[in-house]
Amino acid sequence: MAHRNFKDRLYPQFARITQALASEKRLELVDLLAQAPRHVDALAQETEMSLANVSQHLHVLRHANLVESARSGNMIVYRLADPSVVNLWLALRGVAESRLAEIDQLSREFLPGRDNGQTLPRGDVAGLLRSNALLLDVRPGPEFESGHLRGAMNIPIEELSAKVDELPRDRKIITYCRGEYCLFADEAAELLRSHGFDVVRLEGGWPEWQSEGRPVQIGGRK
Repeated sequence: MAHRNFKDRLYPQFARITQALASEKRLELVDLLAQAPRHVDALAQETEMSLANVSQHLHVLRHANLVESARSGNMIVYRLADPSVVNLWLALRGVAESRLAEIDQLSREFLPGRDNGQTLPRGDVAGLLRSNALLLDVRPGPEFESGHLRGAMNIPIEELSAKVDELPRDRKIITYCRGEYCLFADEAAELLRSHGFDVVRLEGGWPEWQSEGRPVQIGGRK
């Protein structure tokens, strides 16, 4: 068999994936699309990139079959091609966390509140829910509608301050957002504690929860 010829043709195909992900901006786009499908304008606003740059990065991701697109009215909406893309992103991130000390240093610098003992492991959520805890998703509404932890309610972080009095004070609150490196849930937990609520932040967030096959729902704001 022509082993060399086979491998010379095979490994470049694997390299297409690594090349597509070899950009911090494209990784951020993958992270955002792990929350919900988005059109180019929304991605440009979220990442503070120009429309042209976002379109170029999406073209690279699409060429590697990591994202797909479909027309919705006058907009082209992009989504991740498959759940395996989320798993790949989380695996890549996990290797980086275990091998790069800089990530831990950045976490300690920007996420000092994570060391206060008030971060809840995902495996402990079910027990707290049986004790009448409340899951609070503080992501934007469209992301919640695209998918969320089963039984969660949604108050986007920018609305939370005005809606604090709508939350029950006799229940522990579990805040969560886009994932391990999203700050929305930390900000929500800090705000709610300042108002006297018993609150913890979920370890990780939506993509980690979904990738582990835990209970989820799709639909509107509860």
